[in-house]
Formats: sequence, C-alpha cells, structure tokens
Amino acid sequence: MKIGIPKALLYYYYIPFWQTFFAELNMEVVISDETNKSIINQGIKESVSEICVPIKIFVGHTLALLQKGIDYIFVPRMVSVSENEYFCPKFMGLPDMIKHSVAGMEEKMLTCHISSTNDDISDYRNYLSLAEPLGVTEEQIINAAKKAGEDWQVFRMYNKMGNTIPEALELTSNYQVNKRMINNQPAAIKIGLLGYVYNVYDNFVNMDVINKLRELQVDFITFDMLDEAELTNQLKNMDKKLFWTFSNKLLGAGYRFLSNDEVDGVIHITAFGCGPDAFLSRLLEFKSDETGIPFMLIRVDEHTGENHLLTRIEAFIDMLKRKKAVS
Repeated sequence: MKIGIPKALLYYYYIPFWQTFFAELNMEVVISDETNKSIINQGIKESVSEICVPIKIFVGHTLALLQKGIDYIFVPRMVSVSENEYFCPKFMGLPDMIKHSVAGMEEKMLTCHISSTNDDISDYRNYLSLAEPLGVTEEQIINAAKKAGEDWQVFRMYNKMGNTIPEALELTSNYQVNKRMINNQPAAIKIGLLGYVYNVYDNFVNMDVINKLRELQVDFITFDMLDEAELTNQLKNMDKKLFWTFSNKLLGAGYRFLSNDEVDGVIHITAFGCGPDAFLSRLLEFKSDETGIPFMLIRVDEHTGENHLLTRIEAFIDMLKRKKAVS
C-alpha cells in the first residue's frame, strides 16, 4: 500500500516520525516533490484566495500526490503538542478542508487526531484509528509508533546540535553521531532566523534564504536548534502567552535572540495571510525597540520576487556589518 505525504507544513518537523511509522507498517511512503511553480499554481487555483500561502502550498502538494497513483494521502489533524496550547485552526481543520475542497480526496484521505503534552507525538493512541484503513493490528501500531518516536528523537538531537532540518534528516537516515562541520573562523555576522519550519526550510517559498545567508558568510540560528525548555523559559514572565504552540516557540526564540549579544540581528520570515504571525511580529518589534537589536520582517507570498528578497537581506546584513564596525 502506498501512503502519500505532502512535502509541506509540518513535514519539515515530523517527517522522520511519519516516514518510519508507515515504513514499520510495511507501507510504501511516497513524498511529493520539492515545491515548485506548478505546485504553487495548482494550490492557488484550488484554494480560496483568503487562505495563507502555506495552506495553498499544501493543497498543491496534495494535488501532485493524487497524480502518483497512491492509495492514501496522510493529512493528520494536528490539535496540540503543549498543555493548554493549540495549533492554528487551519491545522486543526486541515483534513476537512482538504477532503471537501480537493477533488478526489474523499476516498484518499487518511487522517488521525494528534494530541500530546509535548513535541513528542509518539503516543500510539494517536494512531489507533489508522489500524482499520491500513489493515494492521493494534500491536503493529504500538511497535511502529515506538520505533518512529526513537527515530524522531535522534533527528531532534542532530537538529539541536546546530544542524538545519535537512541536515538533521540526512544525519538521521545515515545514523552518524557527528556534528555539522563548522568553519573554525567565526562568521563576522550571526543572524537569528525566525519563521515556522515550512517557511524557513521550503527553499522555493523563501527563495533559498539559508544558502543566500551562507553565500554572504553569515552564520544563523533557528528556533528548532534550541531546546524546548529554553523556549518556554523565555516566556515565563508573560502574563499570558499566545494561543498557538509554534508561535510561542518563535516568540521564545525571538526574545532570546533580542535579549543578549548572541546574534547581531534577527530576521523573521512570515507568510502573507498568517493570523498568528500578525501578533508575533508586533511583539518582536516591540522587543527590538526595547533592546536595540535590529529586527527585519520579511513577508512572502506567491508573488514575492527573488531579487526583492535578496536585496533586502543584503542591505540588512550590510547595515549590521556597519553597525558592528563602529560599535
């Protein structure tokens, strides 16, 4: 049986778990291609115009998988991975949205409710509803979830070592206990690069921003490279946190970056139409004004041009270098 997984949204955080989980159930995992213009255009065509870009991209990847002759497409209902916090409503309603808006998905939909008190989603009870459609036993689900959880923990270990998510994925698949090679010469500039994983690591959406920073000889750190406890600790003095877990992760990382000399500046990549980021970006701007650490917001959509993005990043890095030279 072939299970399709769209290369979008939380693919960039949980694919080590999902890929191992289905493989342990003797399913063939089919991942959609890298995001490209055709995938985005298909997603735009089949989505309501008001929806955010990442959801449009997910729709495009779903349509691309339907053309690959798969048996099911996995669209989990992500509810919560933190106590009293939730995912964006679009994530919680994603299976319904996809099922009723994408032609052909009614028979291909494979979904389950995922809820946890932390980022580890390996509790087998989240996946018992998959046993019947996949024709497997409860014991197989339990064993698959256990092995998938172990692989995901290895992935997070590599990620927290300072590897990007693609690098951590490669290290996990090779199972090497090794850290990313880092130049002995420290970079002149270090950036706190903020954004949801699907904005930071989808190279088509962000115009390959990570490689552009490396070409500019700029070091960077992302929220996923930090320990979850550190992110939570940064928000302990807030009277009320945000409602959305991953927004709080970014806010915790942003407060850390904007509160010490760890980085020279912060870049926040956000997608047009993202409601939670409307709150997040303003809080980060306030913190930047308070501490004096430069902050730049980059808002991308399906029409964002590469030259525009590159010019803004180069200008920001140049400003940071000048600032550092005179300080």
